[in-house]
Amino acid sequence: MDNIARTLRAASIEAVRFYNRLEVTVAQPVPDTPVLFVANHGFGGVVDLNVFAFAAAYDELGVDRELITLTHQIAWTLHAEKLIEPFGARPAGRQTALDAFADGHNVLVFPGGDVDALKTWKHRNEILFDGRSGYARLAMEAGVPIVPVVTAGAGESLLVLGSGKRLAKALRLDKALRLKTLPLSVSIPWGVNLGVVGLLPYLPLPTKLDTSVLAPMRPDTDETAEEFAGRVHSAMQAELDELTKDRRPVIG
Repeated sequence: MDNIARTLRAASIEAVRFYNRLEVTVAQPVPDTPVLFVANHGFGGVVDLNVFAFAAAYDELGVDRELITLTHQIAWTLHAEKLIEPFGARPAGRQTALDAFADGHNVLVFPGGDVDALKTWKHRNEILFDGRSGYARLAMEAGVPIVPVVTAGAGESLLVLGSGKRLAKALRLDKALRLKTLPLSVSIPWGVNLGVVGLLPYLPLPTKLDTSVLAPMRPDTDETAEEFAGRVHSAMQAELDELTKDRRPVIG
């Protein structure tokens, strides 16, 4: 990571710590071996508060291993790679992750993609992985533990009125940009808009963020990837439910 990227990363972490009053809790120390971090999205495409919250949590973990973040192809379609690659972002893919593990790196994945990242206000406290289990299969193939990381609050940084799934499908965005959503939202400075937020930065409300690093998880004997993924997802949703059960929007 060059000096500019390091400075931007540090500034982003400090921003969520103070502006979003980020609190991080860690259940157990992370193993001193490569691990697959599995996280939920908050809101956003190229810019997501949960990414910055994770970076802050990673610092608090005191892990020295380089982190490779599997990232949606849309970032390269929008030619934003120069902004994110210095932070370890790489196009999401099985081989990218396996190569990273082979090099002794940790890997971060947000399995929900844009379905989780661009969900509505109504579903802000739900983790939407859309039935995906590839991350569990990847961990099993690489022989690495999964460390779930759950962040609450980012879905309150703006008001998302609708996910726009039907419109995205009608416009064939899933084919053109690998996007299944086109959210209708209200944000600063874009006001009421369709699809702009998530692709372009917005000014988030000062919503409080809480990040919880859960204990490492490994597959049980004879457990399938689908079953392992379901268990990981259930553990993450239970933690998000706990983080949000007495929560007041934005205030925390």
